[in-house]
Amino acid sequence: MTTKSVWENYSEDIRRFILSKVKDVVAADDILQDTFIKVHTKLHTLKDDDKLKAWLFSIARFTILDYYKVHKLTLPTDDIEIASEPGPKGHTEHDCLRGILLNLPKKYRDPLFLSDIKGLKQQEVAQQLHLALPTVKSQIQRARKQIAQGFMDCCGFKMNADGHLVGEIQDKADCKVCQ
Repeated sequence: MTTKSVWENYSEDIRRFILSKVKDVVAADDILQDTFIKVHTKLHTLKDDDKLKAWLFSIARFTILDYYKVHKLTLPTDDIEIASEPGPKGHTEHDCLRGILLNLPKKYRDPLFLSDIKGLKQQEVAQQLHLALPTVKSQIQRARKQIAQGFMDCCGFKMNADGHLVGEIQDKADCKVCQ
């Protein structure tokens, strides 16, 4: 598989996806180019060709977020799609995470998104949301705890002594969040 073949097969789909998020043709073309530069430099790291399309859309999604961050634009968090492309067949941690994030209260989801996804400092998050810094710090920590608890409730993961989630994904029928 070459970058050229990936371009020929997926560039129009990726461009439409980017344009649906950015609404600016010139910016969308720039983001598409940046996306395929990343694809070209990392294509050799893809281990499973069946996951190519999901991998491409993931790179595009993060490149869009980078664009918003670099240009200091506000990305409306209500319009963020947790998964814009269907994931691989079967039940994965991504399915659970999607459900857990959708169930997070907005007051926790927004600060977490701005901090952990957009990469803003917590002080910047506090200013953008017009909240006190201790409130934002608390909301981000509560969001992270709720995500961890969601994985424990949903998929039967356990917290090890180091504070890391461990375990294996359950079948979808046994999952409480993704059913």
